Amino acid sequence: MEDDAPVIYGLEFQARALTAQTAETDAIRFLVGTQSLKFDNQIHIIDFDDENNIINKNVLLHQAGEIWHIGASPADKAVLTTCYNKTSNSRVVSCAAVWRMPTDWETASHESPDDTAHNPQTLELLCHLDDSAHGNAACVLWEPMGDGKRVISLADNHALLWDLQESSTQATVSSTATLEGKGQLKFNAGKWSPHHNCSQLATANDTVIRGWDLRTMSQIYCIENAHGQLVRDLDFNPNRQYYMASCGDDCKVKFWDVRNVQEPVKTLEEHSHWVWSVRYNHSHDQLVLTASSDSRLILSNMVSISSEPFGHLVDDEELSEGEDNHQDDKSKEPLKDSVVSTYEEHEDSVYAAEWSSADPWLFASLSYDGRLVINRVPRALKYRILL
Repeated sequence: MEDDAPVIYGLEFQARALTAQTAETDAIRFLVGTQSLKFDNQIHIIDFDDENNIINKNVLLHQAGEIWHIGASPADKAVLTTCYNKTSNSRVVSCAAVWRMPTDWETASHESPDDTAHNPQTLELLCHLDDSAHGNAACVLWEPMGDGKRVISLADNHALLWDLQESSTQATVSSTATLEGKGQLKFNAGKWSPHHNCSQLATANDTVIRGWDLRTMSQIYCIENAHGQLVRDLDFNPNRQYYMASCGDDCKVKFWDVRNVQEPVKTLEEHSHWVWSVRYNHSHDQLVLTASSDSRLILSNMVSISSEPFGHLVDDEELSEGEDNHQDDKSKEPLKDSVVSTYEEHEDSVYAAEWSSADPWLFASLSYDGRLVINRVPRALKYRILL
């Protein structure tokens, strides 16, 4: 099997929630949450064995309901959050909770694979992040560089900052921000910035992107009509503090410098349907993944707006000295942005794409029919970036 070939895993249920296990930096591990109306929902723990190109999975029961969003603690690999739907008094409500994986989930399943199929272990509920006064939870965001003690939940038109106690068995709201305006305003996505000491949050509601200062819970920027239709997802460039990407139902991916929000810095129009997910590579920020209802995943090389526009990290001295090698003229102009690869292993809407926390060249994508695909950055590009 050639090195770049995709590895495909099929869940028996539909699924749309995917995250990399952030606190796990040794194993290549992803968590997937299912959406089944009839059966108990599950968290699939997907371990990718890079050397043998195979997937090992473990299943934990999530009996609370269909999972719409999943997040992994940056500090404790056993802890995760989900946003899920449950029916209460014949109304569907969206809730959020913090869970812990059972301590022996790894050992239990490998010893007796037959048992676990019939008796999977159940996640342990640590605490609810529900404040019924604040409506339906859309997503929970962990503080990116944090010790796993702070999360933000977006619920209807409220952003709630929670402090988790030592064992995460209790959560208290430390501050809130509210979307003000006409009509039924509702958050549909958010991202906690890893920059500025983790004091900023970006949110999307309808076609608008807003920035918030978490110290004062006040708005710091607003991009009206950021997209022609609903904004689906946001991500911050890990290496350039003012740069952010967004995607939406207008089939576009846009890149912003939040210091000047009049116009996007760049716009990508490669997808032919709603774009559900946009993700910067954590180590090489020119690599951007986008996932769409057109059943495709696209890997773009956005060099011109990356921290390595000339193929390497630039400092001012280098620019002034000029290069002595064969790149004499080339070094003056940024490399060209391009689509690196279009991945078509999915047959249904691709709702999520995530880079591995352990291997910067590896990523997973998930489509609604429960197909999880693990792919690698093409080797030629990897070596071009590294060498």
